[in-house]
Amino acid sequence: MLSLYSQPFYTSRYGYKMCARVYLNGVGAGRGSHVSLCFVVMQGNYDELLTWPFHQRVTLSLLDQRGTRRHVAKAFRSMFQRPTNTMLGYPLFIEHSKLEAADSPYLVNDTLFFKVTVDTENQARLERHINELPQQQRTAALLG
Repeated sequence: MLSLYSQPFYTSRYGYKMCARVYLNGVGAGRGSHVSLCFVVMQGNYDELLTWPFHQRVTLSLLDQRGTRRHVAKAFRSMFQRPTNTMLGYPLFIEHSKLEAADSPYLVNDTLFFKVTVDTENQARLERHINELPQQQRTAALLG
């Protein structure tokens, strides 16, 4: 079962580390008929500073490349107790037939564009707090 991972990214400078995972030929109920798209919270450098469980709204999107604004987007509120490399997502994200259609705005030049959006309202408050600390305390907080 072939899957591709995005490069890991953080929600902010001192934020949660995560990545996207896509199964082009599907996984679970989507195997052989759908693209499956998942979200993974990974172990990061700042986990001790962060609020757990990770309980943020996550939106996974497949972008329309032809400008018709027919993006496919599915959202959920995640619940990760701690980073475990467990994934959450959609085994039935989009049907292969929708990608292969002649007028498909998604698959262009054998390329798909996915986007992960994480609501980071709570994270922004934590980062403002860290940035307000004196430099010595900030360094101690970040180094643990």
